[in-house]
Amino acid sequence: MLSAITSELGPWSWWVVGLVLLAAEMLVPGFFLVWIGLAAIAVGALSLLFWDSAFWVWQLQAILFAAFAVAATFIGRKLTRDHGETDEPFLNQRGASLVGRTATLAEPITEGRGRIKLDDTQWKVSGPDLPVGARVKVISSNGRDLTVEEA
Repeated sequence: MLSAITSELGPWSWWVVGLVLLAAEMLVPGFFLVWIGLAAIAVGALSLLFWDSAFWVWQLQAILFAAFAVAATFIGRKLTRDHGETDEPFLNQRGASLVGRTATLAEPITEGRGRIKLDDTQWKVSGPDLPVGARVKVISSNGRDLTVEEA
């Protein structure tokens, strides 16, 4: 079947596969199919050069496509990896962004548990037993729970 398709479309079969993969990239989340599509287009470019050569059989084309796809994926991941520092390192880690801040206890800490209000949110805290109104400093965050000490 693969032999029939490649003989019918000729060297353009790889171009069609590559363009279909690039179009599919717009429908599928992620940034992965673009590299495989570029590998297919690279094999298509080689097909334009070697189509009439005796060694350019579909098996060799498939092996080259697989090798180009793996290489393009690794190179693409290396190129698109984010190496830059962000200006908002705690954007999706709200609890971690509160470390170092001070607040007043909204509920007393009894048996190691209490509540504080920071900005517009009440947070569960753990720390030494303290009365309502005591000033505390956030020393660590574990998801939704904060650990505090007396300020």
